[in-house]
Amino acid sequence: MTGCTLGDFVAELRKIAATTPDPTAVISRVRPLALRLAREGDWLRPEHYRCDAAQGFGVHLLHEEPDHALAVFAVAWLPGRGAPPHDHGTWAVVAGVDGPETNVFWERLDDRSRAGYAELRKRGETVFGPGDVVSFLPDAIHSVENRTDRVTVSLHVYGKHLNYTGRSQFDPAARTETPFVVTVA
Repeated sequence: MTGCTLGDFVAELRKIAATTPDPTAVISRVRPLALRLAREGDWLRPEHYRCDAAQGFGVHLLHEEPDHALAVFAVAWLPGRGAPPHDHGTWAVVAGVDGPETNVFWERLDDRSRAGYAELRKRGETVFGPGDVVSFLPDAIHSVENRTDRVTVSLHVYGKHLNYTGRSQFDPAARTETPFVVTVA
């Protein structure tokens, strides 16, 4: 990536997607680019700190291809809020921008044979922020928490727009799996 604009980043994403079919390889190529854009990019605006109070976070679309591929978002997290355990249904790369967020990683234990049922177990957690990046394969499950007293922001890059992947959210206590669609600003 020669420059560090959102346009330069998207141009590199397109090249990677066109030449790299393996999600693990895509992630390894996107991680340093996302980290650079998060640190040096010109894309962050005051409106990217706005959150949907009912949802607990704000999802701001920065880029999406006409077929919903290569979606890039700024995601703002309200203090004390987050997202329940969920998968993405696509590869994901998340870079810290402003403030720390806690990612809890989950392991699915059931065989997926019962619709609406899911048994999960916590595997661990990590706190990451500016200068850090975390990535996920399509079936990986994690939850997100903002344990601070202010809004935090992260840069999210996905192989496909999340509302078009058929992804799921999970309730570990109730052992349920339901569709997960978010409100996008």
